[in-house]
Amino acid sequence: MSPILLIVIAVCLVVVFFYLGWFFNSRVGKKSLLSAEENAKRIIADAEKEAKNIKREKLLEVKDEWYKKKIDFDNEVNQKRQKLSNFEKQLASREENTEKKLELVIQKERESKRIEKDLLEIKSSLEKKSEELNRIEQEQNERLEKISGLTSEEAKNILIENMVNQAKIDSAQRVKEIIEKAKNEAKKEAQKVIVQSIQRTAADHSIETTVSVVQIQNDEMKGRIIGKEGRNIRAFESATGVDVIVDDTPEAVILSSFDQFRREVARVSLEKLIADGRIHPARIEEIVEKTRQELEEEMIREGENTVLQLGLHNMHNELIKHIGRMRYRSSFGQNLLHHSIEVAYLTGIMASELGMEINLAKRAGLLHDVGKTVDKSIEGPHALLGYDLTKRFKEHPIVVNAVGSHHEDIEMEHPIAALVQAADAISGARPGARREPLESYVRRLENLEALAKSFEGVAKTYAIQAGREVRVVVEHDKIDDLVADKLAMDIASKIEQEMEYPGQIKVTVIREVRKISYAK
Repeated sequence: MSPILLIVIAVCLVVVFFYLGWFFNSRVGKKSLLSAEENAKRIIADAEKEAKNIKREKLLEVKDEWYKKKIDFDNEVNQKRQKLSNFEKQLASREENTEKKLELVIQKERESKRIEKDLLEIKSSLEKKSEELNRIEQEQNERLEKISGLTSEEAKNILIENMVNQAKIDSAQRVKEIIEKAKNEAKKEAQKVIVQSIQRTAADHSIETTVSVVQIQNDEMKGRIIGKEGRNIRAFESATGVDVIVDDTPEAVILSSFDQFRREVARVSLEKLIADGRIHPARIEEIVEKTRQELEEEMIREGENTVLQLGLHNMHNELIKHIGRMRYRSSFGQNLLHHSIEVAYLTGIMASELGMEINLAKRAGLLHDVGKTVDKSIEGPHALLGYDLTKRFKEHPIVVNAVGSHHEDIEMEHPIAALVQAADAISGARPGARREPLESYVRRLENLEALAKSFEGVAKTYAIQAGREVRVVVEHDKIDDLVADKLAMDIASKIEQEMEYPGQIKVTVIREVRKISYAK
């Protein structure tokens, strides 16, 4: 084919295809337009329906809201009406009360007028009687002046002088009675405070001994403790400073020393050596030194626990160490730490009863014997040693003075010092608190029995319970029941006057009648 023909065919095909495309496009466009118009109509219809529904719902919501508002309004109106009704009732009640009060006022006013009238009449009558009395008094005075030969002025001066002298006598007597009463009340109050303090302090008392007993499993262990030619026992005594007594006592070794700390070190060390089984001089020295360090640490813990137990704070560490050392000190056989804690409680209780500073009182009571824990190489009274010790570690001046003055080595500057002294005496004087020498103990019991037996009609006397009770057996034909009651009081009174003793002594008078017959 020629190129021209191809071009013509191509142009024809383009024209044909263009026409076909235009034809189909116009048909499809018309259909799309119709479809779009239908969709628009449908959308408009749906929108109108939805708008109607929304309108209907909104109307319902508005109606509901209006109804709720109406109910709330009605309720509020009803409440206000109720309040108004209550106010009206209250107002009516008040009006009624006001009317009653008004009637009462009117009635009282009438009563007062009547009383006023009666008072005026009484006043008038009294004035008349007063005039009559003045006249009679004048007449009597004139008669008295004629009889006595004294003018009224002279009689008045004599009378005044007599009254002044009598008033002086009465006032002196009254002052004496007041002083005696004050002394008695002060004594009773002091006794009451001390008794309350004692009753509120429950303390156990145990007398410290000078020996400790260590139990062993068998008597073969005694030979190992003694060692070859006694080298073990000598090394132990040299390391501890304690005497070891190995005698015939079965399964026991006795440690003897007046120093409680050394004795405790020895006891614990010996128990460790027995449990370990290796007993020789080198091991003994090692165990004893280790035990001594452990007990010193335990003393510090004991001091800290004591301070916490009493509720005291801000105490110097060195003083706490000295408090711990009290555990291994004794005072007349009484454990020093237990004694100091008891004195602290007693002083605190008495200070509380008297309205004083409780913590200062407890602090002073706890530290009052701290001088007894000072190194034995330092000489001087323990109260003054404690005074220097507490002063060095910045204790409160009241505490320092109480520690130094509880045995009157220095002057007391505060009432707490007197409380510490009283509490110290109470703690030491309790029955069983301290060891009493045998001779004085026996002498005290003999004196007690002899004193009770000195009364007429007493047959026998028995001192029991370590002298805390005396039982008196009387002759029934000489002492009746009434006299027996009086006899018990008389004996108790004489004991109080003539004897010195700790605590109290109970007097029991026994009167019995025995009739004997024999059946044969």
